[in-house]
Amino acid sequence: MPISVFFLFQVAFAATAATIVSGAVAERIEFVAFLIFSVLIVGISYPITGHWLWGGGWLSEIGFSDFAGSTIVHSVGGWAALVGARMLGPRIGKYNEDGKPRAIPGHNMSIATLGCLILWIGWFGFNPGSELAADEAVPFIAVTTNLAGAAGGVTATFTSWVKDGKPDLSMIINGILAGLVGITAGCDGVSYTGAVIIGAIAGVIVVFSVGFFDKIKIDDPVGATSVHLVNGIWGTLAVGLFNTESGLFYGGGPGQLVKQIIGIVAIGAFTVITSFIFWKAIEATVGMRVGPEHEFEGLDIAEHGMEAYSGFLKESGTLGAVAKWQVATAISQVLGSSNNCTNCYFFICLEPFEGK
Repeated sequence: MPISVFFLFQVAFAATAATIVSGAVAERIEFVAFLIFSVLIVGISYPITGHWLWGGGWLSEIGFSDFAGSTIVHSVGGWAALVGARMLGPRIGKYNEDGKPRAIPGHNMSIATLGCLILWIGWFGFNPGSELAADEAVPFIAVTTNLAGAAGGVTATFTSWVKDGKPDLSMIINGILAGLVGITAGCDGVSYTGAVIIGAIAGVIVVFSVGFFDKIKIDDPVGATSVHLVNGIWGTLAVGLFNTESGLFYGGGPGQLVKQIIGIVAIGAFTVITSFIFWKAIEATVGMRVGPEHEFEGLDIAEHGMEAYSGFLKESGTLGAVAKWQVATAISQVLGSSNNCTNCYFFICLEPFEGK
């Protein structure tokens, strides 16, 4: 294969690792800080760990298997996202005074669902494309990929339904993506039944993983760590269990599973260390987190100088005192505040409104 073709293919994978980070640090990171980190992970971290397997490095030599990047791409992005989210801290208003997490719903679940479907289609380039050839394996990989994504969506639906009393659409979306991430490592070597099982387990894992990270105060607005890190690990382990030639459940013994664990630990450790160094350097130079006023105002306005949702605010620069009071009053009524506090918007204490 020409080096230019392989390079272009890897550019897409490297960019994927960087974009995973964006979801976990959303709504409170400096735009410049994210741009710098993206350059560092794409230019330094990802090429090194990618070479360990896909460049003929030591993981390739010991027999570690990750066909399309459950660990090489998704877990790398997930580890970097976890470190970044931990260092940034949670969004203002994410946790109550007693430390319990508070849901901050997405603005438009229809658009979120559309994004999920676009990603699902994109996975048919991600996984079958990793065959790097047009042969009979391509449709097989496409089917295992599709089965796992569908299974993840189904199990996430019922898991959230049983756990929370309602079939949560955001969990369904993440369940589909979790199934797709989970099958990415082994899509070329598992059976159709194995693909369904891998995806189904991923759909269950992601629901509980989101709750777990909330409890330990890792604020991840879109569940990127649960989808990409946790299920990237699961998908990589699943190769050692479900691969029809070397998997433990198919008579291959524990050898492949041990190799998978070695790869997961090595790549995870390297990515955490390098990500911490990158984030620390950024924090010490340009800074990581926007100020409370900018977070309150919205990064669309504070960082980019325009409204993401035109007409949503009365003023394009900042909320005036009356607008603050109106919004705060509405929120206090929704929350059933006993004192009808009008000095609080999105749980941020504002200056007293004159006459109130």
